[in-house]
Amino acid sequence: MRTLVIGGSVFLGRAIVAEALRRGHEVTTFNRGVSGEDLPGVEAVRGDRESREDLARLADGREWDAVVDVCGFVPRVVGDAVRALSGRAATYAFISSISACSAWPRTGPTDEDSPRFECAPDAGPEDGDYGVLKAGCERAVEQGFDGNALVVEPGLILGPHENVGRLPWWLTRIARGGKVLAPGDPEVAMQLVDARDIASFTLSQAEAGVNDRFFVSGVEGNATYGGFLDECRAATGSDAEFVWAGDRFLLDREVRPWTELPLWAPDDPGFAGVWRPSSAKARAAGLVCRPVAETVRDTWAWLREIPEERRSFGSARMSHGIAPEKEAKILDEWEQRDPGAAG
Repeated sequence: MRTLVIGGSVFLGRAIVAEALRRGHEVTTFNRGVSGEDLPGVEAVRGDRESREDLARLADGREWDAVVDVCGFVPRVVGDAVRALSGRAATYAFISSISACSAWPRTGPTDEDSPRFECAPDAGPEDGDYGVLKAGCERAVEQGFDGNALVVEPGLILGPHENVGRLPWWLTRIARGGKVLAPGDPEVAMQLVDARDIASFTLSQAEAGVNDRFFVSGVEGNATYGGFLDECRAATGSDAEFVWAGDRFLLDREVRPWTELPLWAPDDPGFAGVWRPSSAKARAAGLVCRPVAETVRDTWAWLREIPEERRSFGSARMSHGIAPEKEAKILDEWEQRDPGAAG
């Protein structure tokens, strides 16, 4: 099978390329060559997806069985790729996000039939935030591609080579040991998915020529927050002691949910559905999710080869991790609090 991956050098895109090569695909990647290195064995075409000239050069004289678009964030830009590649491939697989669902994370459960944000397929970057624009990108693919439109909407993705910084931050912090600020309720049920499992599912659907959309968010309740942090401690061999501070206590001290303490979704209406999307349709179609413990162990095996001072958490759009001095101050205040006070 001939597969084109738009992106393909970092995290999920890298996992898709690795899986495609493992399956014996002839893989072409199209990227600028600045975010990461292409895996050996691919035909790497350098170019900027925002350049119509570069897209035309990519398409000239080439055909594929499937395109996998991993790095589409602006509908107008995605639409340009769709038009350039229509007639050059049978399937266009677009990696979207559960954030395109307008009800998430406030309500749940959500699934493929839940409403999406209103966003035109030719919208520009000024026309919305991440989730809104992802919804417009989906429409650009579904309405503009002459062939199968496969839309994959991941939930919370973890795994080796993660460039977002959620699991790498926790692993790095826990490996240092000592008292570690842990947020909220350790019994909160989560729903996590490994990038490699998304890659396998996406390619299987593309190979079958599927024209559909899928939530790919893992198995509901496949970890608790406490269990997740315990797996991080076990993987790193740390002596970390978790100090579980209450949601309200942390919010009152302006700790940012989701980012300063990654994956923390407090007991708040704005996060009521964060761990309640349904991947039932994808699982019925063949999605298989490995245990979270395996994801944690494999991520640490990758991360430990990178010197701590070279580890980067987050991006220009979003950074992760609480400052050590802020964590220490909150730990001290938690231990000095009135035990009878609300937390």
